[in-house]
Amino acid sequence: MADGCATRVRDNQGEEPAIVLLHGYLESIEVWEDFIPLLTPPFRVVAVDLPGHGISETKGTIHTMEFEADVVQGILQQLGITHCCLVGHSMGGYVALEFLRKYPEMVSGIVLLHSTPNPDSETKREQRQREIELVEAGKKDLLARMTPDKGFAAENRIRLAGKIEELADQIILTEDEGIEALLRGMCERPDSNEMLRNSSVPQLFILGRGDEYITAPVAEKMIADHPQARVAWLEHSGHMSFMEEPEKCAEIIRTFVRERCQIAEK
Repeated sequence: MADGCATRVRDNQGEEPAIVLLHGYLESIEVWEDFIPLLTPPFRVVAVDLPGHGISETKGTIHTMEFEADVVQGILQQLGITHCCLVGHSMGGYVALEFLRKYPEMVSGIVLLHSTPNPDSETKREQRQREIELVEAGKKDLLARMTPDKGFAAENRIRLAGKIEELADQIILTEDEGIEALLRGMCERPDSNEMLRNSSVPQLFILGRGDEYITAPVAEKMIADHPQARVAWLEHSGHMSFMEEPEKCAEIIRTFVRERCQIAEK
C-alpha cells in the first residue's frame, strides 16, 4: 500500500542505487519478466504495476501522472530507496517525468524508453477519448486486437507473435476503470520539455527506428530540443525494444547507469 493505493511491486533486492522500471499503457509488471534478468547483477531492479493496470488498485475516475508518481515515491520510501534511475516505457516515461518534477533529489538518472516530454496534441487527446468510449461500450477486445502489434516494428511481428498475444491477453485482463482513468490522466499531463531541459539529472532517450508511435521525425525534433540528453537508437525496434532487441536495450541502460549514475559494475 502506497499513498493509500494497493500496488503490486517486484524487487530483486540487488545493489543500489536502484533501477525502477515503469511500464507503459495497457501493460503491467509482466512485460519486464524476461528483461529484468538482463539488468542483474549487480543492480537492484524494482518494477511496479502502476495504479489502474496489472493487479494494482484503481482510485477514482482519473489517474493523473502526478498521482502515479506519488504512489511510486511512496513505494520507494517503503523499500528504503533514496536514489534511483527511472526507466519509463511510453506512459511510464510520463510518470517518470512527473516523479522528476516532484522528487528530483531522489533521481540519479532518467531513461525515456520510447517516451516523450511532449504533452498530448489535440488529435491524440481525441484518440484517447475514442478509446475511453470503446471501453465504456464494452469493446475492450478491439483494443486488444488493434493495439499490441502496432507497438512492434513490422520486421518483428511474426517472430514475436507470442509476445503480441501475451500483450493482448494483458489488455483483456486490465480493469476497464483503470484503462479509462489512465487515459484521462495522460490527456491532462503537462508539457515537460522545459523542466527536462533545466534538470541537471542525467538523461537518456532510447528510440526505435521502426516506432509507429514516436516516428523518426518526431524523435529527431525531440533530440534537437534536448541537446543535454544522451540518445540511443535501436535499428530493429519499434516501440518495444526491451522485447524486440532486449540484450542491446539492456546493455544501453546498464552502461548509462554505470557511467552516469556513478555505479561501478562488479
